[in-house]
Order: sequence, then structure tokens, then C-alpha cells
Amino acid sequence: MCRKPTVGGRGTGLAGRRGVTTEVVNLLLEKAVDVGSKLLGVVVLWIVGRFVIRAIQAVLERSLRARAVEKTLITYADNIVNVLLNIMLVAALLGFVGIETTTFAGLLAAAGLAIGAAWGGLLANFAAGAFLVLLRPIKKGDFVAAGGFVGTVEEIGMFVTVINTMDNVRTIVGNAKVFGEPIQNFSTNPYRRVDRSAQLAHGADHARAIAILREAVSAIEHVQTTPAPDIEVLEFNLAGPVLAVRPYCHNDHYWQVYFDTNRVIREALGAAGFAVAETHHHVRS
Repeated sequence: MCRKPTVGGRGTGLAGRRGVTTEVVNLLLEKAVDVGSKLLGVVVLWIVGRFVIRAIQAVLERSLRARAVEKTLITYADNIVNVLLNIMLVAALLGFVGIETTTFAGLLAAAGLAIGAAWGGLLANFAAGAFLVLLRPIKKGDFVAAGGFVGTVEEIGMFVTVINTMDNVRTIVGNAKVFGEPIQNFSTNPYRRVDRSAQLAHGADHARAIAILREAVSAIEHVQTTPAPDIEVLEFNLAGPVLAVRPYCHNDHYWQVYFDTNRVIREALGAAGFAVAETHHHVRS
């Protein structure tokens, strides 16, 4: 005997399939809501976290300024705090979405080792920057010769030092190069010496020339009275005696005093009737 399919059995199959579809849709909706809520939470947490970080940096900066801490150190501390707090914020965001922070820490450590191996120079610059800030051989605003360049320090960052050279070129030098080479800081001492010279003829009265130049150079604006300018016989050459003309001034006025000293040497000796030095060669046959 053949059995006819019952209508009830067919209906039950369709209802089962519809039930499974409904469950899948509901599950997808739940997942979508869950993911959407987490994304929204991440955005809100990021905004709040960034606001808190900026607030902490502002408080730190005001606190350091109130204690008259050097601007370079304030900038350096601000950069370090910013990096550390942002790392903590990223770790918090990962924990919020369900990623284990221990895993993140491991990944961060591994990445640090990889970066350290690949970018050893970058870490050397970071370490040198820390020593520059702590030992303070130079600071923002100083006129220095460092890293092979001469100019004014504009910034000492975590990895580089920014120097504006004398021809007004913004030059960025790695901290390791700055700290690893001799540094001349022209702004530290209250004054510096300007080295010039005056050539006299063989028959010139050098004592009279010294007296004239000492008075004329001392009258130049911005020249220090203590110590007084040094005017002495430096050497002799084929043209005659050479006088060392060495006034002292603050570094801010160095070049103006340099040029004024050249002008005074020419004008004072010329007005006093000193002959122009000449080199004579005698040829004997």
C-alpha cells in the first residue's frame, strides 16, 4: 500500500524553516545592536579620554610654569605625558570592546622590541633628548654651535633639536648628533670676545696706534668697559706689525660690534695719518 503525504507534515516543515530564519534574523539583529553600541561607546570614550588628556596636560603645564620650570623641560614633559596617556587610552578602548589588555601589552612589547631593533637611532635620539633636558647644556633661545650648525635653538623635542641658523634657515638635527658632539653655548656667559686685527706699516708708531684704537674701540656702542678692549701687538709679517683688536660685548650685539670695530680701525688710523701698510719685495740679480 502507498501512503499519501499528509498536509499536516508539509505545514510543520515550513513552520520549522520559518522559525529557523526568524532566529537567525534575531541573532543578527542582536549582534548588530551589540556591535553598534560598542562602537558608539568607543567613540564616546575616545572623545572623553582626549578631553581628559588635554585637561591633564593643561594642569601639568600651568603647574610647571608656576614653578618657573624651563620652557624646554615643559615641552618635553608635555610630549611624554601625551604619549603615555594616549597609550593608556588605547588600552582602555581595547578592553572596552573585549580585547584582552594583556594581549595588547604583549603586542606592544613585541612591537617595541621590533622597533628598537629596526630604529635604534630613533631610541638613541630619544635618550639624548632626555639628557639634553636634564643636564641642560642648551635651552630654547640660546645661540649655540651644536650638531655642526650655528644658530638659535628654537625647540628641543623628544627626538630632534630645531635650530634657526644665522642665515635664517630652520634646521632639524637629531638629538644624538647634538649631544654626541662638542657644544658651544654663546649665550651662557655674560659677554664674549670679538677678534679683529689691524695691520700697521713698518715705520708706524705702534704705541700711538694702540692708544688711538683703545680709545676709539672703547667708544663703540655695546662694547664692555669691564673687561676693557685688548689692543696689543699680535705678530709681525712682511708688511709690518699686526695689532690684535679685541673688544668684549654681549652675544646679542656680537655682529654689530664686529662690523663697527672694522670701521673704527679704518677710520681712526686713517684720520691719525697712519700710512697704508705695503709689502715690499726686493729682487736681486
